[in-house]
Amino acid sequence: MTTINSPQTKLDLFLSIMRNDLPLMKKAFLILFLFIVKLSSAQDTTDSITGPSVIVHKDSRIDALVKKQAAINLAIKKTTGRTMKGFRLLVINTNSRDEAIAAKTKIYTHFPDQKAYLTYQSPFFKLKAGNYQTREDAKRYQDLMNVLFPKGVFIMSDTIEVKAEKETEESQFAP
Repeated sequence: MTTINSPQTKLDLFLSIMRNDLPLMKKAFLILFLFIVKLSSAQDTTDSITGPSVIVHKDSRIDALVKKQAAINLAIKKTTGRTMKGFRLLVINTNSRDEAIAAKTKIYTHFPDQKAYLTYQSPFFKLKAGNYQTREDAKRYQDLMNVLFPKGVFIMSDTIEVKAEKETEESQFAP
């Protein structure tokens, strides 16, 4: 057996081994890679009949929070009322914000029981007023508002706010 002392001879020997064993090393790395992938699976199978399943560990306080939030949502829904199809009066449709705000102030001044809705749909400001369930109710207020707004007040079908049932019942029995 000969001794290899020169660095060039050692390098040549290493390169010749690598050239000959390269397909074997590729296979070894492939098998090692597949083994690691199999071991790092994120889900464990618990039942081979029904297939893979996931076990969820959760804090029991989450259920309590969900119930509490559901109760809060229900209370808010009762106090804010509900919506339905109805009518509103289109008081003004202008591209001047100041004119729309002045009209809204005029409605609150002359009709404090009516709610005004100012919306912006580019480039116009639309001021709608009231929550009327019937066209006849809207027509009655339209005649009153036409005096204040000579350009005309128009009845529009819209989604309106309806007072909550509890508030309606209390107002009927109030002295």
